[in-house]
Amino acid sequence: MEPITVKNQDMSRYLEIGRTCACGSLRRASRLITKVYDNFLQPSGLKITQFIMLMSVKILGPITITKLAQKLLMDRTTCTRNLKNLQGKNLINFEQSEDRRMKKIVLTDQGNEILEQSIPLWEKAQNFLLDKVGENQMARLVKDLSRTVSIVRKK
Repeated sequence: MEPITVKNQDMSRYLEIGRTCACGSLRRASRLITKVYDNFLQPSGLKITQFIMLMSVKILGPITITKLAQKLLMDRTTCTRNLKNLQGKNLINFEQSEDRRMKKIVLTDQGNEILEQSIPLWEKAQNFLLDKVGENQMARLVKDLSRTVSIVRKK
């Protein structure tokens, strides 16, 4: 197979895409910030994705898998897989809802306990980022991302 050569004009196009792609920038930032939270949460045995799911169940629960997936903007299959992992750690349970076709997610006593123990670790991660980025920048970032999600979700 012959190597593909890139014309200079094409290379500038690729560089421009790399420089301006919102998705690429968000994913890089997401991976880095996820790593920060995961490192701080490590003593709890939770990853930030699990912490967020437990927090969401605590705030919204009991809640169906479909509703939780919608709230977290996840596809239902990924949400279910992550919840099964939390169930395997005895942090959540699935209970029958009024509608026999659906199950609701609830935190177990152990899930509540781990969540409570994890909050100070989460706060350390949050404070680390606040120190690095600055409170105003962090507030703007969260606000801008929330607004962007809201706008794109409506379309």
